[in-house]
Amino acid sequence: MTTAELISQINQKKSFLCIGLDPDLDKLPTHLLASENPIFEFNKAIIDATHHLCVAYKPNIAFYEVYGLKGWQCLEKTINYLNENYPEIYTIADAKRGDIGNTSNMYARAFLEDLGFDSVTVAPYMGKDSVEPFLAIKDKHTIMLALTSNEGAFDFQTQKVDNKELYKLVLETSKTWENSQNLMYVVGATKAEYFAEIRKIVPEAFLLVPGVGAQGGNLQDVCKYGLTENIGLLVNSSRGIIYASKNEDFANAAALQAKELQTEMEAILK
Repeated sequence: MTTAELISQINQKKSFLCIGLDPDLDKLPTHLLASENPIFEFNKAIIDATHHLCVAYKPNIAFYEVYGLKGWQCLEKTINYLNENYPEIYTIADAKRGDIGNTSNMYARAFLEDLGFDSVTVAPYMGKDSVEPFLAIKDKHTIMLALTSNEGAFDFQTQKVDNKELYKLVLETSKTWENSQNLMYVVGATKAEYFAEIRKIVPEAFLLVPGVGAQGGNLQDVCKYGLTENIGLLVNSSRGIIYASKNEDFANAAALQAKELQTEMEAILK
């Protein structure tokens, strides 16, 4: 999916909501556990109930890898269901991959070509030859970690190198890489005070913003400093939506939580 197509969806739905599909068997409604494929049934119900309120879904790959082959089959079934039934939805493989060129090329092909995701998250620590293989794939996006929402982000990301914070150097350097127009960036919602600085470096790039909801991020603050003329934000909520209820009404409860965020987004866009 191109950036223009994503922007069109945002304008149509008056939403820049991304929903994280992070299924944990310990948290799934108990009535699903008797089914042959409880993770897929859970994902399918969430998608069917919320697809009109969001523009993107983001499966966190760890929540599938942990279940081995069955988990990967659930991931494949989920992405196939999305691509076949809701092709207008933007899909993100939250894999946080990053390795030397040949390995990154294989990761890129696995997520963007074989599984058919629109984008994949990557870690930039190993530099351009670990990211450029992802960027080379046409009409796909690479979403690079820039400033994350976890406590440990301050261990490295905000440390200064030659009197400049490391995350700023990462952003500036990434703009020089081949096909950098295909880059998006992960910026945590709990770091809202940094958005103004980030926008000085990447004024138009889309930012994937986790941390709204359960992690304590504030949507108003994120939008105050992060919104662009073309929106430029995908705000993710995972646990706050998909685990709104553990009962048989879980999908409806998820839709209510998603609707609350979408309504807030619509008001901001106006």
